[in-house]
Amino acid sequence: MNTFEFQRAVPIWAKERENEMNCELAFRAAISGAEAILRLTASSIYRVWVNGIFVAAGPARAAHGFYRVDEFPITPYLKLKWNTLVIEVVAYNVNSYDTLDQPGFLTAEVIQNGVVVAATGDDSFAVFDLHERIQRIQRYSFQRAFGEAYRLASEKRRFYFGSMVGEQLETANQPDKLYLVRELQMPNFEPLPVEEVIRMGNLRFDVSCSQPIRDRAYTNIGPKLKGYRMGELEEHLSDEAQTFVWDEEKEMPASPVYISLENGYALYRFPYNATGFIQMQVQCDQACVLYLLFDEILSDGDVDFLRLTNCNCFKYYLDAGEHTIMSFAPYTMMYLKAAVKGKCAISNVSMIEYQHPEPVAQIRVPNNKILRSIRDSAVRTFRENALDVFMDCPSRERAGWLCDSFFTARVEYVLTGMCTVEKAFLENYLLADQFEHLPEGMLPMCYPADHYDGVFIPNWAMWFVLELEEYLARSCDTDLIIRAKKRVFDLLHYLEKFENSDGLLERLPSWVFVEWSAANDWVQDVNFPSNMLYARFLQTVARLYQEPGLQEKSSSLKEIIRKRSYNGRFFTDHEVIENGQYNNPGHQSEVCQYYAFFTGIADSQTYPELWQTLVKEFGPRRTAGCYPQVAPANAFIGDYLRLELLFLNGQVDTLLTDLQMYFQPMAERTGTLWEHNMPSASCCHGFASHVLYWLAKIYGMESDTHANA
Repeated sequence: MNTFEFQRAVPIWAKERENEMNCELAFRAAISGAEAILRLTASSIYRVWVNGIFVAAGPARAAHGFYRVDEFPITPYLKLKWNTLVIEVVAYNVNSYDTLDQPGFLTAEVIQNGVVVAATGDDSFAVFDLHERIQRIQRYSFQRAFGEAYRLASEKRRFYFGSMVGEQLETANQPDKLYLVRELQMPNFEPLPVEEVIRMGNLRFDVSCSQPIRDRAYTNIGPKLKGYRMGELEEHLSDEAQTFVWDEEKEMPASPVYISLENGYALYRFPYNATGFIQMQVQCDQACVLYLLFDEILSDGDVDFLRLTNCNCFKYYLDAGEHTIMSFAPYTMMYLKAAVKGKCAISNVSMIEYQHPEPVAQIRVPNNKILRSIRDSAVRTFRENALDVFMDCPSRERAGWLCDSFFTARVEYVLTGMCTVEKAFLENYLLADQFEHLPEGMLPMCYPADHYDGVFIPNWAMWFVLELEEYLARSCDTDLIIRAKKRVFDLLHYLEKFENSDGLLERLPSWVFVEWSAANDWVQDVNFPSNMLYARFLQTVARLYQEPGLQEKSSSLKEIIRKRSYNGRFFTDHEVIENGQYNNPGHQSEVCQYYAFFTGIADSQTYPELWQTLVKEFGPRRTAGCYPQVAPANAFIGDYLRLELLFLNGQVDTLLTDLQMYFQPMAERTGTLWEHNMPSASCCHGFASHVLYWLAKIYGMESDTHANA
């Protein structure tokens, strides 16, 4: 843990507003043209402007009660004798998987010639409410905080150049914070222009839409899911957008750079499925309303803004004049539909990408168009999901999930030769004093996150320990392993409570997760994939902390699983308890077989017939009539376990064939790799970048030697 101390800055916020939901404030200071460094952190998220030019956004996430401090030069933006520095901060004050439910604050200071020239807590930073963000709107998703809606006045752009526009607020110092050095690289904030406009047409409204689709983030607001209730909302974004009718396509423009719209829309396409901040210029001769709808794919030829059970529709009330629009938080899209009620001209539509800086190593692949496309898509997928923690997806969740991280961490080391993001990710689990709402000893399934509903995945907690062992091999960071010991053994003691007389985990609570397939219908009462993982978990703890008794326990458990799960042809998924007896209903899944081999329950020598069946008859070439009694696997984690087993057993040709069959459609359609085998969920999922690990092992690196990891 690398702590940080500000020289002079203290945390501040507008007086008595630190707990307000969806509260956006602007902090402004005047800075001379000398060389300068900005240091800052905030809750929940911030963005920085100098003289109206966007500079940066953040911060990197940390455990509850800790805040990582960003530090970067702002000298290139200080073009004037006196320059206007504006730091905008949104305090969400709701629980989510993306940002923590912690009171709003900003701590910031500017250093010139080694001296602090502006700092929060003195008179150098004034605090304003520009009253542009509409506070009482619906959550963006169950997993993230609020979406975005604004009332923008063109004259308020003068605020970013030092003009006194906006309500200046009385400030109050906030409680002291525990600060950490960021240690993670800052993103490069690369601009990505749209590639083309693929459709234009008219917009009208169908007010007869009386039964709009409403997800849990809209309807289930309460103590376990904080937000504004439906009756409190100023805007009903998803309801309103479901009244839109798109018709009468218009002639396409010669260029996407400048488009004039009147009660119409333009559908833009980015070069690939990207993550970042939407931005554009909008010129209005008179007041109008602009809507931005987006998604990663087209569904039936159009943007389905509710496809991911989130609200990919934002709203902007614009007065007459010129407006610079930029989303405050990052979002993921390949397709963006700008729709106007009224009339305006839209220009310079682009995205400021928010992702891991370009990796330093390039993976060598043969002159194979498909493999190169998959490689490039995997790199893009990694970058979008490895900014400050290993995320599952950068879209509906932006959550740091265990198990996913086991796979993505391998990619970080292959591409960078370092474990910087992984260390921060794992350290977050160690920094927290406790995990509220979870049983003692259990780890959150994703973190930093708030789990007010008490849901956890016991399986994913075991993956934390499997990753620790690989992290140690990559980093030689014995200190972190020592620090993790209490967490590991607290988890072990929690799981031991569910052992039956044979040592099998029985009736695990909460969300027992194997994968997104029929296998997850068979997780009770004794789930064999979970117990296979438990056996490897015990073995890993034994190696990490020199506990030979746990190694013996693991070996015994493996033998019991072989006897109870294997039916002579396949490993079965579970046993149920009926009238005090254990009965095996015979359910079998493809992923269960992969768990057996991955965890050491089986190997190609002791189960040669099953192994050959898996290699030759299962996977992406499997036909509908092939072993219909065995439920097919899905992408995560079945397909990945399969590919890993092929690699470990030297089946390189089969691995490469399978890899291309799985991922070519993804690479071609979105330029990123997906959560499922079909585009039914996230189309940019961090674990999917693991294909780079296998490609690096097979082909090596162009510019480095990290593939030996």
